Amino acid sequence: MKSNRPTVADILALKGKRQLSMLRVVTLEEAEAADKAGIEMVSVPPALLGPEFRDAAPTVFAVPGLEYGDFVTSEEYLRAAFLAMRAGGDAVYCAASLGIIRRLRDEGIPVCGHVGLIPSKATWTGGFKAVGKTAESAISIWHAVKALEGAGAFAAEIEVVPAEVAALISSNTSLFMISMGAGAGCDAQYLFAEDVLGQTQGHLPRHAKTYRNFAVEYDRLQQERISAFKEFRQDVESGAYPADRHNVGMPADELARFTTMING
Repeated sequence: MKSNRPTVADILALKGKRQLSMLRVVTLEEAEAADKAGIEMVSVPPALLGPEFRDAAPTVFAVPGLEYGDFVTSEEYLRAAFLAMRAGGDAVYCAASLGIIRRLRDEGIPVCGHVGLIPSKATWTGGFKAVGKTAESAISIWHAVKALEGAGAFAAEIEVVPAEVAALISSNTSLFMISMGAGAGCDAQYLFAEDVLGQTQGHLPRHAKTYRNFAVEYDRLQQERISAFKEFRQDVESGAYPADRHNVGMPADELARFTTMING
């Protein structure tokens, strides 16, 4: 069966034409919902990929993350990338060195890099805060984008950067630029499903937008779960469970024969 999901070439052809939507999903249910909602791109843990994932989300462009620190050598990254692509990924996210990104691209693996606030490397830019608010900081992001171009990446996530800076960079690079808190001047908008659904505990990022309140629903379901378990325990203690309808019957003559066998 021919796949209806977009290719890297399809994604790049949309640069500058319209903004795509992208979500971070971590369950098959979220992936299926994203697909049915028309979300074009998803970021996923590599472990989520496989036949079940593609049954649930056949048309989304999936970018599994090769998380920084989980791998060390280029061989480890390369092996993980091949496994992710074979399991149903369409490209890989990689925040490792330019040499590793270049090695992946040399083997034909599409790579999405990361510029701006990079959580795994935030210590170099002052922690979890906006990057690119001065001309010097902004030009460093621009240089990072050009370096990713040179290494062969096809896309880059640009995170928590002033909208004007991100827009200017996006319009001057061939990379498909994915905005997370970097304004509407890029090629795609990226949010975490847990933020969209209102599941986030604690601090909510400035760029996040919540569309539902799943936390309240989960609290309600937990109380219902506790009540159901309590009622079950009470039924066991009172003898209300099991009732006759829960038991397997036995013909009276067979029971009589069995009783005789037991009693000798």
